[in-house]
Amino acid sequence: MNALDRFFKIQERGSSLRTEILAGLTTFITMAYIIFVQPAILSAGGMDFGAVLAATCISSAAASIMMGLYANYPIALAPAMGENFFFSFVVIIAMGVPWDIALGIIFISGVLFLLLTFFNIREQIINAIPPSFKSGIAVGIGIFIAFIGLVYGGIIEKSAGGIVKLGNVKSLHVLLPVIGLFIIAALTQLRVRGAMLIGMLATTAIALPFGIVHFQGVVSSPPSILPTLCKMRVFEALSPQYLPLILVFLFMDLFDTVGTVVGVTQQAGLMKEDGSIPRLKQILITDASASVFGAALGTSTIVTFIESSAGVQEGGRTGLTAIVAGLMFLLALFFEPLAKMLGGGYVPAGSSMALYPVIAPALIFVGSMLLRNVTRIDFSDITESLPAFLTIIGMPLTYSIADGLAFGFISYPVLKLLSGRWRDVHPLMYALGVIFVLRYAFLAS
Repeated sequence: MNALDRFFKIQERGSSLRTEILAGLTTFITMAYIIFVQPAILSAGGMDFGAVLAATCISSAAASIMMGLYANYPIALAPAMGENFFFSFVVIIAMGVPWDIALGIIFISGVLFLLLTFFNIREQIINAIPPSFKSGIAVGIGIFIAFIGLVYGGIIEKSAGGIVKLGNVKSLHVLLPVIGLFIIAALTQLRVRGAMLIGMLATTAIALPFGIVHFQGVVSSPPSILPTLCKMRVFEALSPQYLPLILVFLFMDLFDTVGTVVGVTQQAGLMKEDGSIPRLKQILITDASASVFGAALGTSTIVTFIESSAGVQEGGRTGLTAIVAGLMFLLALFFEPLAKMLGGGYVPAGSSMALYPVIAPALIFVGSMLLRNVTRIDFSDITESLPAFLTIIGMPLTYSIADGLAFGFISYPVLKLLSGRWRDVHPLMYALGVIFVLRYAFLAS
């Protein structure tokens, strides 16, 4: 314990070994859905389901363990939701790019990320973001997470006449995540350690008799990774016709990572008063290396996962949390039926959308906790508060962290310019505003 404490600075950060382990387990369970969602999405593009599952587990484990050992942050990594849909349904299916060339595109974008990191460009971008804007990012991510949780729980659903509407609150599959949320909240208020993990396990136990969660066994043989291992075609991906796709994946990963790192470190109290993040370069090197490694194994872009907020909410403050989550991804290769029960989806009768009753309560609760950062926004200055506000509402309404950030990155320098306070803006903020404008101009074309 003394060696672990010295290496990870567990007591110095106000945590304990038990807390870090519980936090790691909580993080993993909130992320477990990616083990099954990822191969389902990529197999639609012609990739082998089992191989993608294996690639997802191994790359997520390696990246999370590297984050814990190298950067000492409670941030786990896994294939990004959003990027995986773009990878499979847009690049492979709609554009007709073979999946092995698409993996080559991911590999190249990851290498470019590493170069940007080594030259400190990504670190400078994060440090250039003003404090109020960073707080807005954290709040926006909180609302986004809660919104995802509400959708995954069936509490809100798509509306034929509008955007969203209240789900069928008389249905058990909707009431279940509500019950889980109340259990987590009550245990947290009672200061019960592991409240979120206990709440999710309790939700699973309640769901089992009603067939919402299915016990499918405990142990299974790991699937083969050979169908996708090192199958990326890098040289073909270097063709000029694929350059726009490389840049799109580059931008998507960059701004997703910015949002997650800022949100999680601020929630964990690991961000300095001036808004800077210690050992940021180590975080970014890990993130970039993960995408390179993931593409080589056979999966889409690996990023820092916002679900890490669940572990932070449970008290995780060190890299040991990330390592525990990473080890669980490795164990998931052998305990596929059990992991599927906790993180798998449930499709109610008459619906085509999978719900995640065990994950949903945790996401809603974590989202509510991130809202505390709204007090750090300077509402006395409209040039600070409006970009933060636009970022906050942009993330859930566009269903994208990157697009929500665009609202803020574009509006912040514009408002400062129009109010004659252009000197208050870091040059990189101007550059990012222009990049976002060009990004949308490019996408529109």
